[in-house]
Amino acid sequence: MELERLQLVKDVIVDSSYTRTLFGDSSEKYVAFSESTKRSGKLFTSMSYEGEQIYTPFSNSTISWRKLMMDRSQVTSLFGAERLWAKGFTGGKVKMAIFDTGIRADHPHFRNIKERTNWTNEDTLNDNLGHGTFVAGVIAGEDAECLGFAPDTEIYAFRVFTDSQVSYTSWFLDAFNYAIATNMDVLNLSIGGPDYLDLPFVEKVWELTANNIIMISAIGNDGPLYGTLNNPADQSDVIGVGGIDYENHIASFSSRGMSTWEIPHGYGRVKPDVVAYGRDIMGSKISTGCKSLSGTSVASPVVAGAVCLLVSVIPEKTRKRILNPASMKQALVEGAFKLPGPNMFEQGAGRLDLLKSYEILKNYRPRASIFPSILDYTDCPYSWPFCRQPLYAGAMPVVFNATILNGMGVVGYVGGPPTWQPSDEVGNLLSIRFSYSQVIWPWTGFFALHMQIKEEGAHFSGIIQGNVSVEVYSPSLDPGGQRQISSCVLHLKLKVVPTPPRSRRLLWDQFHNIKYPPGYIPRDSLDVRNDILDWHGDHLHTNFHIMFNMLSDAGYYVETLGSPLTCFDASKYGALLMVDLEDEYFPEEIEKLRDDVLRAGLGLVVFAEWYNVDSMVKMRFFDDNTRSWWTPVTGGANVPAINELLAPFGIAFGDKILNGDFSMTDEQSHYASGTDIVRFPASGYVHRFQFQDSSESGATQNVLQASGSTKVNYSILGLLEAAAGRVAVYGDSNCLDSSHMVTNCYWLLRKILDFTNSGVKDPVLFSDSARRDLPLREDDSKLPSRRTDVNFSAYSSVVSKELTCGRDARFEVWGTKGYRLQLMGRNRKLPGYPTLDLGADLNGTMGGSNFSQGEPERKVEENPLEAPTRTKLGRSVDFLSLINREELDGSMFIAGQWLGPFIVGVACLALFVSYWRMRQRRRKRRKAPAPPAPQTLCSSEALPIGDRVPSPVRMIL
Repeated sequence: MELERLQLVKDVIVDSSYTRTLFGDSSEKYVAFSESTKRSGKLFTSMSYEGEQIYTPFSNSTISWRKLMMDRSQVTSLFGAERLWAKGFTGGKVKMAIFDTGIRADHPHFRNIKERTNWTNEDTLNDNLGHGTFVAGVIAGEDAECLGFAPDTEIYAFRVFTDSQVSYTSWFLDAFNYAIATNMDVLNLSIGGPDYLDLPFVEKVWELTANNIIMISAIGNDGPLYGTLNNPADQSDVIGVGGIDYENHIASFSSRGMSTWEIPHGYGRVKPDVVAYGRDIMGSKISTGCKSLSGTSVASPVVAGAVCLLVSVIPEKTRKRILNPASMKQALVEGAFKLPGPNMFEQGAGRLDLLKSYEILKNYRPRASIFPSILDYTDCPYSWPFCRQPLYAGAMPVVFNATILNGMGVVGYVGGPPTWQPSDEVGNLLSIRFSYSQVIWPWTGFFALHMQIKEEGAHFSGIIQGNVSVEVYSPSLDPGGQRQISSCVLHLKLKVVPTPPRSRRLLWDQFHNIKYPPGYIPRDSLDVRNDILDWHGDHLHTNFHIMFNMLSDAGYYVETLGSPLTCFDASKYGALLMVDLEDEYFPEEIEKLRDDVLRAGLGLVVFAEWYNVDSMVKMRFFDDNTRSWWTPVTGGANVPAINELLAPFGIAFGDKILNGDFSMTDEQSHYASGTDIVRFPASGYVHRFQFQDSSESGATQNVLQASGSTKVNYSILGLLEAAAGRVAVYGDSNCLDSSHMVTNCYWLLRKILDFTNSGVKDPVLFSDSARRDLPLREDDSKLPSRRTDVNFSAYSSVVSKELTCGRDARFEVWGTKGYRLQLMGRNRKLPGYPTLDLGADLNGTMGGSNFSQGEPERKVEENPLEAPTRTKLGRSVDFLSLINREELDGSMFIAGQWLGPFIVGVACLALFVSYWRMRQRRRKRRKAPAPPAPQTLCSSEALPIGDRVPSPVRMIL
């Protein structure tokens, strides 16, 4: 027996006993977190739903799906599987690995169960839950009531989940190794989780697909929320499957894209790859008979069964040369039917079309391609969010992150620089730069376009069309043969408008966002019990997508900044949006933003979150999968850092955790675990409401505890005119975040932007009762302090990092320190953090991304400067130069690098002329020989070391 020869598997025994337990008997739905406590094992989301469990407030129809199902054909008929069966293709000689809860050995629905293995700590091979049996039935069942796609497929059941739906990374690693060793053809994993930085797991998936195993995985049941893709379905080498209903609507439970691996410094990929029917699908029960289940864990075996059928189409002797994870994905995405309603981050390429994919595979020749192959700004809503906002001159580059699929080999390379070929002359107004995988492995790589309109197109309105071409090559499959070469084409159709006025342009700060993974970033609303992590990306196109649409409908143009605040030109924007931010700030950012607001007239809008150290300490827990203690590295937002940013304006947030409802301008709003304002200058406008404070009792893992029923007035909203600019601050971002939102406050954001961008003062927001004649100033004890017991540098893009503008910034500042700054950077230790240096950046493991992550670390000796004055917030400031001198160690010049040398040159020339004139006068007065010329001050080398001329004064203009 193959298992006995390999001796790699435990618990491989003949075991015909089983427990008859129906999956849907209990109404309890599996969730990763129960009452805010993480379940045991690796972090996974829910498997599937039975019957009416799937109905939620987000359901897209009120049709009785059970009644509808009675009127429908088999799911196999909906995809035309009978036509392939009639040709003799039934999945024969295809080895199908099902990673799930196991299967009963003598189940009457399956004719070809080749092997069952158990990788858990339970002493059974059987399925006592029913999920694994159901998945196997969708793939290969032969019962007339619930037919599978490929009844002759050889089933290899890998039991990797216990009866309690618990699994560990180590179990998967063992099972994956055995799947590689036994040469599986296809693998289905109908489960996933948010941790794409579980590196042992992710790298083993790469190894598995590199060994030519086609992996299909469910995209997740966390819909309709965006940014909720599950791993491993979010990997480019895996076929990620979303779910639709029988009306071809995206199922409410199906997770939405984009991928979040790449942010904040890049842009996410299009996922899922395809969608398939996933609501009320019929499959095998645990012992006999059929039942219906719903979920993407059901849609995944629908695609896996179709893949087994397609694999059997290729003759076995040529199968390994033609079929691989890339070629199969090419057949699926190119054959898919694009649904008319959903966007690309909801449906991927579209609904699976089995017969078209069959036609593609039947005549397939190894090649490379790009997915998606078209970016069309006129194709709405499919091309959302790109079709929502046209290109225009002066904007931040728009990044489109496509995927290279290389069906020629597991390893490939880009043959040369990609080229842009416009279809007409106006296409020359488009400037494109490219980032791409240097090595395409396994089977796939990323291909990113950074697009901006040239300045000469500032008044252009119209369509730019053309093609981007890139050559991909792979080594020959035969020894000594010529390498394989393929040309890939990406078609572009872009809408361009004249540059909008400053008052309509907004900039979203993405750079200072930190999400899970890798760190334990806690949820923003502590009332949420079924999710303890902030993992949805906090991006305009993930969990803030509804807000993005609202701003677009209101006539605003919103751009994204994934680089430090020194990397944008404030004169072009009406306001900077800083929402739910967890990272620190470079001192150069703080100084530039102060200048941008006070002098350049930039509007500053800040939506903060809770931050309370005592509550964070109580949220600590032990994770038995990683065998480590998890502790929050910050709060809902990094309030101490935000306070330093706002200190030049006299504004600061406190450490309260406030909850409650309030009304303003006839609008009802909910304050969900927000913070309070404890400092605000006179002449500003501050709004106070009554809330309960939960900070004293704190938030444990299990429940958000209130300190009592008493409500007290707290300041939560402040508006200020600050010299040329305007500032607005609010203590809660939950009302803008579509994840776990109770009520929205889009109305408030619109009124704030009317003020910051156009100076329009709403009579309620700027009522006399809200105006402060005296400054609001609580004592220092009300200001939250940083945690000193966490290594924040492991998660931060600022602490111990270089200030560098990345590839999401304007082309002219790529790789520099930003606008008006010419600084030599160095690693910095911020107040309140211990000096810990882990060396390698955790984000450097994300698929070899080409997005700039900063320059190599430099060690620079500090200049001995006079001790500066210390602020209340601990930042050292020299009030003469308005520069944090202890944080700088290079030359900064007024108006750029040329001005310092120019001043020195003028001084030298003036000194020389003065000396020459003095010498001429002396010659006229007396004919005696002139005295020796004194040393000039043109060069510091002319003076003794102790008398060297000091360096130019460091300033920011």
